[in-house]
Amino acid sequence: MAQFTRIEVATAMKETGMIPLFFNTDITLSKKVLKACYDGGARLMEFTARGDFAHEVFGEMTKYAIAELPGMIMGVGSVTDAGAASLYMALGANFIVTPVLREDIAIVCNRRKVLWSPGCGTLTEITKAEELGCEIVKLFPGDIYGPQFVKGIKGPQPWTSLMPTGGVSPTVENLSAWFNAGVTCVGMGSQLISKEIIADQDYALLTKNVAKALEIIQTIRK
Repeated sequence: MAQFTRIEVATAMKETGMIPLFFNTDITLSKKVLKACYDGGARLMEFTARGDFAHEVFGEMTKYAIAELPGMIMGVGSVTDAGAASLYMALGANFIVTPVLREDIAIVCNRRKVLWSPGCGTLTEITKAEELGCEIVKLFPGDIYGPQFVKGIKGPQPWTSLMPTGGVSPTVENLSAWFNAGVTCVGMGSQLISKEIIADQDYALLTKNVAKALEIIQTIRK
C-alpha cells in the first residue's frame, strides 16, 4: 500500500524537479544506489522494472526506504499493464510510470488514489491522459521531441504538467532548455546513474552528482 498520497507525490515531483531512474537485479547494490540518491537530496526514485524478478528487488528496496530513508517516495516505471501496476502497488509503489497511455492502468491506479504518469507523444494523448485523471504526464521519448515540443504543448495548454524522460542530462545547458520550456520535472537515468558509477561502486560520486543536478534545477527556477 502506498505510503504517500498522489497529491504528496505530485508535490514532491514539482518541488524537487527530478526523479532518478534506476534498475538492477542486485538488491544490495540497489539499496546503496537508493541511499546515495537520497543523501544527494533526491526524494523520489523510479525503479524501472525491466527484468525478471524485478518485483522482488523493488519490494526489498521499498522496505529499506520505509525503515531507513524517511520521506523517500518509491515508484515503479516501465509498467505495461494493469496487473503489473496492481502488483507493484501491493508492494508499496507510491507512483506508477508507463511507457504508453493505457486506460486499464489509469483505472487501477485511480481506484487506489495512486499517482500514475503515462508516456505520451502527442497533444491528443496528453489530453486523453489528463481526462483520465493524470496529474503529471511523462513525455517519452524526450530526446525525440525535445524542449521545443514542450513549448508547443504549453501554448494551448498552459495547465499541462510534463515530465520528459530520455534526452535529459545533468548539465546547466540541458536542464535550462527543459525547464525554461516549461517542464514540471525531469526523469534521469543513465546520464545520472552511469554504468561507470555502478561498475566502480562510486556512491560518493553519485551523491555529488544528484546534489549538483538538484542545485542546477533550483537555480534555473529562481
